[in-house]
Amino acid sequence: MKTAIIFDCEFLCLEGSQYRFWCAAHDPDPVIAQIGAVKLGLEGDFPLLDTYKAYVRPIDRFGDRYAIDPFFTKLTGITEGRIDAEGVTLQEALADVDSFSEGARFWSWGKDELNMVAISCYVVGVRPPIPAYRFDNAVKLLIAAGMPVEDLAKTPSNKLADYYGVEHPSLQGHDALDDALSISYTLQYLLKTGRLPPEVFDRMR
Repeated sequence: MKTAIIFDCEFLCLEGSQYRFWCAAHDPDPVIAQIGAVKLGLEGDFPLLDTYKAYVRPIDRFGDRYAIDPFFTKLTGITEGRIDAEGVTLQEALADVDSFSEGARFWSWGKDELNMVAISCYVVGVRPPIPAYRFDNAVKLLIAAGMPVEDLAKTPSNKLADYYGVEHPSLQGHDALDDALSISYTLQYLLKTGRLPPEVFDRMR
């Protein structure tokens, strides 16, 4: 079955980092701490075939582990204890999610790969294992399905399923897997209702 990988990542921040573009002297580099991904079938009844979730030990440019700021914990639910108990290296997480993808293209709400691969790999000092051409922006898919651009600009990934009135289990915003699921439930709904032809996933550039 043809598939697409819908993914999301949570990357370090302090309160206000987003509005400062992570440029304040005390801001951490926006390296990833969590990856979530969903394998969406592009044939038949468009099933959600599998999920992936990993916590990543966030490392700074000097090789030391970043502390988890209380604001980040409040935002994402990710704690020091969770990272200590379940965190893996960036290299392990990227190898695992690449294996999970089985070569399918990755889609995120925006360009999360810049933090998941480009920035994080640069900071850690490793060669990016997944090439840029394997990633694309899921916003293009919603445009193809007819979602108004003005609505796209104000709808975060964790609110996308609610925007379309798609019934789904309870999801936690700013959890990488739950945000990826919100996108996936929406795409599944659009595929099933014929508003998004599956071949669009192949021809986007």
